Amino acid sequence: MNYDAIVIGAGHNGLAAAIELASKGWSVAVVEANAEPGGAVKTREVTQPGFRHDLCAMNLSMFAGSAFLNKNKDDLFAHGLGFVAAADCFASVFRDQTWLGVSTDLEKTAGRIAAFSEKDAAAWRAMLAEFGADAPYIFGLLGSPMPSFAAAKVAWKAWRGRGTRWLYDTLKLLLSSPRDFLDARFEDPKVKTMMAAWGLHLDFAPDVAGGALFPYLESMANQAFGMVIGQGGADTIIKAMTSLLKSRGGELILGNAVERIETTGGKATGVRLADGRVLTARKAVIANAHPQLVFGKLLPPDPARAEFDARIAKFRAGPGTMMIHLALDGLPDWKAGEELKRFAYVHVAPDLEMMSRVYAEAVGGLLPVEPALVVGQPTALDPGRAPDGKHVLWVQVRVLPATIRGDAKGEISGTDWDEVKESYADRVIGILEGYAPGIGTKILGRSVFSPVDLERENPNLVGGDNLSGSHHLDQNFLFRPVAGYSRYKTPVPSLYMCGASTWPGAGTGAGSGFMLAKMLARK
Repeated sequence: MNYDAIVIGAGHNGLAAAIELASKGWSVAVVEANAEPGGAVKTREVTQPGFRHDLCAMNLSMFAGSAFLNKNKDDLFAHGLGFVAAADCFASVFRDQTWLGVSTDLEKTAGRIAAFSEKDAAAWRAMLAEFGADAPYIFGLLGSPMPSFAAAKVAWKAWRGRGTRWLYDTLKLLLSSPRDFLDARFEDPKVKTMMAAWGLHLDFAPDVAGGALFPYLESMANQAFGMVIGQGGADTIIKAMTSLLKSRGGELILGNAVERIETTGGKATGVRLADGRVLTARKAVIANAHPQLVFGKLLPPDPARAEFDARIAKFRAGPGTMMIHLALDGLPDWKAGEELKRFAYVHVAPDLEMMSRVYAEAVGGLLPVEPALVVGQPTALDPGRAPDGKHVLWVQVRVLPATIRGDAKGEISGTDWDEVKESYADRVIGILEGYAPGIGTKILGRSVFSPVDLERENPNLVGGDNLSGSHHLDQNFLFRPVAGYSRYKTPVPSLYMCGASTWPGAGTGAGSGFMLAKMLARK
């Protein structure tokens, strides 16, 4: 069959690209190896019937604030999109059984911070005021191809509106480590810890350069706008997007892997599927896939492309991740306070020192003694995800080695994830017990996805890296995935890349797919 464009991979970026192109009159087919679309955005009953768990992504705030949603909002909601807003967004628990959290009510947040430091409460308010003025420029840069005239235009407007000093301060923010950024603005270690935990959602330990931006953006955006999760599950965005795509004439082919990208005269002209069919693309083949899969498996080696292929082969994964899904008889009884039951996220990462330690252990191949935990409580906001009176718990374990060399605690002897994942999950539950006593007695069902399991579920998550590539400075901005190819083109004419391995990186913002499609549609 013949199409204008073929998209490999039905993750949200691939779907966004297909929807945008279909809206411009292109004939589009999206091909997905799995029987289920969504990539890292899926919701399933993995513990017991009636308990719906977000397999990977839970927080949909980036999608809710995306340019893609802004353009297609009415149509997506008409096709079933549903959000649930969290007024109590995220919190951190500390070793002395105190806590600190961010709610959309500024007075609540500032009051909690003031209990630790009046000076920091004033600094928080000042930072929020600055964020209100800075956000249009920062999000404008994140929503522009890199490099591009659009990005330069945003920088020009920022210079005109905010001055040269603002440009220097923003560049300093982009280059700073979380610790340096936070030390310059706050005095209380618990305030710093609460914000720095967001760095480990990517692969930024407290002292890694370039890691300040995410803690800053997430903290301020949650304060200003709140957090959003999917009504009934994160897959609400995938269901709405696939329905919208079909309504615009796009085709979705599931359960049929792309075995090879077809080329003619060096140009990408289509794909060969596992069932033997060849689909022809007149204008573009878009790979919403990890570049190492594209250039290591789907395309034959080409001496003319040898240098590029070698650079892609060195594209580094971030540390691994484990997901633990629990069906519960009730929400955790947080020792630090009953109010924590209302929060979407509770971070169990009690100080910067343990964040540095867990990162060092993981990148050294060791099972960390005390991993950082992101505890999602979706049924605190959306009770329909579980039977009446019951709950689901979403536990993301960060950060872990893809390949195990040993155990930093000296308790687990195996080095195969299939052998040790349940034992390591027991360690995680033990850590939770220290902050939420009795949680073990509430567990009705448990499902553990090791880094290896996550890669089996989605080959783009190499080594269980849910970021599809480290976001350190040498692999971000102009260098994502490699220098010279940050604008979604590849050395193969008519073959393009999008997804988390490309600018602007990981998350649910649909940015790369949407920006690429707009660029193609203008050709």
